[in-house]
Amino acid sequence: MKNLLITLKSKIPTVFKKEVGATMVEYAIMLALIAVVSIVIVKALGTSVSSVFNVVNSSLQTTG
Repeated sequence: MKNLLITLKSKIPTVFKKEVGATMVEYAIMLALIAVVSIVIVKALGTSVSSVFNVVNSSLQTTG
């Protein structure tokens, strides 16, 4: 029984150490989430940013 416990104790850390870094699937999920958040932000701010650029554009045309 004692030998079994020693064997299990020595093998348990190797099971958890096999996963070293992020896998390609995790990177793909993060990239997809970043893309979705970016698209949502651009859609939400698109009209207000567009109106600001139109105001700047019109003020530059009248002064120039």
